[in-house]
Amino acid sequence: MEKRSETTFGGKPVTLLGHPIKVGDKAPDFTCVNGDLTPFTLADAEGKNKLISVVPSVDTGVCELQTVRFNQEASKLKNTQVITISCDLPFAQGRFCEAHTIGDSIVVSDYNGHAFGKAYGFLIEELMLLNRGIVVIDKDNVVRYVEYVKENTNHPDYDKALAAAKALED
Repeated sequence: MEKRSETTFGGKPVTLLGHPIKVGDKAPDFTCVNGDLTPFTLADAEGKNKLISVVPSVDTGVCELQTVRFNQEASKLKNTQVITISCDLPFAQGRFCEAHTIGDSIVVSDYNGHAFGKAYGFLIEELMLLNRGIVVIDKDNVVRYVEYVKENTNHPDYDKALAAAKALED
């Protein structure tokens, strides 16, 4: 598995595992876990554009704001499924979604096997959490935008990610 050190968590360098993706790549499939413990795969959003919001944990301030922001934007995007992925247990994600009225996006867990983190190069070796970032994938499963946030306590570039998703609406 490929390792790279290009990011920090709380100012300390961390190692990302997996294969980094780039614009133009075919989006790799992955299996995460829904709140009801059923599998969620890329095919579950087949025929739609996808905006994947990647967060270390919904229980932190920046992750909370990122998840809430993209949920609010989800209803404004045409033919786009917004998916938030973290390594939180599905039960914790469920409580978070209920407390924050998350209903226009899907929140899934990569805790069991880290398939998304490895396939997309977001898994932090030292913490076994996901690096913060965004991936926008078109309806044909081609990556159109990707951001690996360099410092995990910083926000992603919401405007660029949303612009990339909106560009696919035509």
